[in-house]
Amino acid sequence: MKQVVAIVKPFLAERILAGLRRAPLEAVHIREVKGMGRQKSYLDEYDEYDESEYAQAFLPKVEITAFVEDARAEEVIRKIIETARTGRMGDGKIFVLSAQPYEAVLGGAAK
Repeated sequence: MKQVVAIVKPFLAERILAGLRRAPLEAVHIREVKGMGRQKSYLDEYDEYDESEYAQAFLPKVEITAFVEDARAEEVIRKIIETARTGRMGDGKIFVLSAQPYEAVLGGAAK
């Protein structure tokens, strides 16, 4: 099983989720995050508390995490790329990790 993590601009999240609606996914999680990449996509903002320094404001992003069987991972990744690519700097990143499901009985007695 693979864990596919896509970190994208917020306006792309709904479009990506709609594109993945028919994809063979085990589970999907989405959350709001903030960050910056190598292209220095951070904003320099004037720090009101220290007039001589500038503060970094991290850009808002959305992290979409999908779990998918190994054989279907490339299909899901291609779908995310097709849906999210605008051709502009800062479209986002995709990370792929191996995932091992942990079988546990919830609500049962510990052994």
